[in-house]
Amino acid sequence: MFRNLGDLFDPSADPEQIALIGLDAALRAREFSYRHIDAIANGVARALLSRGYTSGDRIAVLAANSPRYVAVVLGIMRAGMVAVPVNFKFPAALIRYVLQDSGARLVFHDADRRVPEGLLALPSVELDDATGGELDRFIQPGSFSSVQTAGGLAAMMLYTSGSTGKPKGVLLSHDGQLWIVQARRAMAALTKERPLIAAPFYHMNAMALVLLTLASRATTVLLPQFTARTYLEAIERYHCTWLTAVPPMIAMMLREKPRVTQTDLSSVKVIRLGSAPVSASLLAQIDRMLPNARVINVYGTTESGPVVFGPHPMGLPTPPMSFGCAHPMVNLRLRQGAQDDAHQGVLEIKSPGLMLGYHRRPDLGSPFTDDGYYATGDVFRRDDDGFYYFVGRRDDMFVSGGENIFPGEVEKMLEQHPAVQQACVVPVEDDVKGTKPVAYVTLRAGASVDEQALKTFALENAPPYQHPRRIWFVEAFSLASTNKIDRNALRLNAAARVAAES
Repeated sequence: MFRNLGDLFDPSADPEQIALIGLDAALRAREFSYRHIDAIANGVARALLSRGYTSGDRIAVLAANSPRYVAVVLGIMRAGMVAVPVNFKFPAALIRYVLQDSGARLVFHDADRRVPEGLLALPSVELDDATGGELDRFIQPGSFSSVQTAGGLAAMMLYTSGSTGKPKGVLLSHDGQLWIVQARRAMAALTKERPLIAAPFYHMNAMALVLLTLASRATTVLLPQFTARTYLEAIERYHCTWLTAVPPMIAMMLREKPRVTQTDLSSVKVIRLGSAPVSASLLAQIDRMLPNARVINVYGTTESGPVVFGPHPMGLPTPPMSFGCAHPMVNLRLRQGAQDDAHQGVLEIKSPGLMLGYHRRPDLGSPFTDDGYYATGDVFRRDDDGFYYFVGRRDDMFVSGGENIFPGEVEKMLEQHPAVQQACVVPVEDDVKGTKPVAYVTLRAGASVDEQALKTFALENAPPYQHPRRIWFVEAFSLASTNKIDRNALRLNAAARVAAES
């Protein structure tokens, strides 16, 4: 069967319905109908082919979220080419690496982001229309029949964050991503919802959602980047009903307590949290401050996509900290290591939504097992009812005095303290234990606690080997480019702090 991921919606069905509301940093809005998005996508596809680009060519997008960004990605895929969203928060050297590694032949960019020096010969097109309409001049208006690519060919290539080592290009197929859209629509069609997207499109969390909202013919609000202030204002102004975010984004929003209490958030019906673990403390705060909202705790990776877990087949309610049971169209298993029992292990996934593989990374070895499962590297626990719970990244686990420590378990414990908003635990070297845990903590608005009191709380609520030997309080966490806490930066900072104190 031949299909194209760029054909997500029927442009003839109510073409004047608003598809995307694009906001800038000052919350000025531009509305794009489904007809408008379709016309830009067709014009981009026609222009690419007329300029000699061919099926399979990599075309990069280096820009903040906007309706034109979405339309350009659809156009690239309709032309049978591979869209490469680039993480604009990477330093220039890494952006240069991604453009070179992907083999990008053209870059679409916005006014604030340019092709790095050393690649100036790479052709580029500016997306913004306020600077003379460069994209408008590039586009060739007219109808277009999408290139019917074989479903096993790549539609997009998303690069992982590269917090350790070089970023990896994850090749995603037309068929796999269409299957994901259809599976998600079957469980939760968003036709009558008003989603808000502030996570960046170079991240699977946001890209998968905008594809779903277009297929559902919803009207979606886009922010170019996340800030707590603009996020809250956008919810109130546009009566957004469906939020998708990583937990640190919602935690930062809830820390703006005076602003939260003054903002009408009654429209929010669903908060979909993914891409990072969520704490019981954060869930409790959401329940108090957004009582009309239902929280969906979801899991997915760039390599596997967001369709992994679902509701219990017998209708049992999902426990608050669980991701659910295996999705009915997904096979899951836990591969036990020496430190795991029969109910715990590294999650392995087999589904039609898996990536094709990593781009040009033979050094990594195959991420797939011989029988076609993707090994996630994430440790999960499964209870007797079939519900799955995240334990931690196998890569994040460290050994302290012979005991295995998963940072996520210690963080959840610290976040049970009534004064703690968020915690991040990292290892530092120790002459006796090999490594030992230390922690960074942000406090809830108006709350206070000192280091010794929190260390005492840890000793009272967890095994002694898990308690953080040092706890540092910070106003806010530095976020990595995916809006997750920058754990690697904190690890380096902790090492420097300990060295300075010794």
